[in-house]
Parts: sequence; structure tokens; C-alpha cells
Amino acid sequence: MNDVRHVLVLPDRDAAEEAAEAVGDRFGLLEEPQLVRDALAGEDDAEDAQWLVVLTDPEERLDPKELDEFAAEWDGWHEEP
Repeated sequence: MNDVRHVLVLPDRDAAEEAAEAVGDRFGLLEEPQLVRDALAGEDDAEDAQWLVVLTDPEERLDPKELDEFAAEWDGWHEEP
């Protein structure tokens, strides 16, 4: 089994939570996505944080382009590894 992960970068917690709820339905994921707060370098203010939605894709069935389009619905993007 491969340890393939995809990371969606989103502008705030609300967007990340909404995307995390929707991504399972949209792409038929079996595993819950993981939410991670990513503070921007040198920033202490919680407002200056991005949120990451980490998806596990052991069967490598997720298309990065489709994930990028999905994340764009919340003003985010798919981070290339």
C-alpha cells in the first residue's frame, strides 16, 4: 500500500471544515480528512493562518487537477508535493 497524501490549502478554518465535510462525498473517500492549522512564517496572529485538509489516497485514485478545482471553490488550492 502506498502512502500517498494530498494537501488542500484553504484560507481559514470555516473553509477547511466545509471542504473537509464535502470532499468525502465528492470523491468517495473512506478515511476522514485531517485538518491542520498552518501558521504563516513569522506571524503570531491567528488570523494569519492557513488551514490544510490532508487526504490519504492509498489507491492513488484522486486527480490533483480535480482536487485543485475542488479547493478553488473555497479560494484554496491543491499543494503539489
